[in-house]
Amino acid sequence: MGARDRHAVTNRATTRLSEPVPDSRVTVVIPARDEEGIIGEIVTAVKPYADEVLVVDGHSKDRTREIAGDRGVRVMLDGGRGKGEAMRMALQQATTGIVVFIDADGSHDPRDIPKLVAPIRAGEADLVIGSRQTGGSDELHGTVEQFIRYIGSQLIMLGINYRWNVRFTDSQNGFRAIRRDVGIRLGLTSNLTTIEQEMLMKALKRGFRVSEVASHEYERRWGTSMVVVWKLWFVYVWSFLRNLI
Repeated sequence: MGARDRHAVTNRATTRLSEPVPDSRVTVVIPARDEEGIIGEIVTAVKPYADEVLVVDGHSKDRTREIAGDRGVRVMLDGGRGKGEAMRMALQQATTGIVVFIDADGSHDPRDIPKLVAPIRAGEADLVIGSRQTGGSDELHGTVEQFIRYIGSQLIMLGINYRWNVRFTDSQNGFRAIRRDVGIRLGLTSNLTTIEQEMLMKALKRGFRVSEVASHEYERRWGTSMVVVWKLWFVYVWSFLRNLI
């Protein structure tokens, strides 16, 4: 058994039991913006693990929407406010009981989708996050900016663990699965990438079951990251403080 498999289900926080998921079908959501060079490959790669694929486009200026539509999947436009808005819209528009979010830049491995979904289908979790700390990452330590981003995310993770007496390792990875009904009930509000830590914090606050599984993060294969640390650090800190109470 490999190192990644040994971490298949780790660090579960359970403060309240929820009923089993009534619909175990899966919608894979791909938030995308200007990803024409890889979106077709990502759509094709996730199809074997999805009952529905939904691409939420952030008003791309290239052929992202056209290429995704040519692959025979649902494509919709977000309101132009950011990834968080795209994810909230996807939760409303999905037609299955489980929603998986995966980035459009090739940094996540679609073959890990069954691992993310398994605890929810088994009635053991409501939210499952792919952990880059246990699965490894090619992006967290490559540059000074990436290192600062890593330190900041770990400080926030430490605060979350202390606040709810849990031992999770990754609050901000965009690769995750959630019960659609739970995602809607959380009342998510963030329009930015802070939605990922907001989702975890609100799930813990409201007593939903959270798990994480090991998942490797690869270097993005197309485009440039929209997360600029010196522009967004205050937003992440404010999101953290706002959701502590």
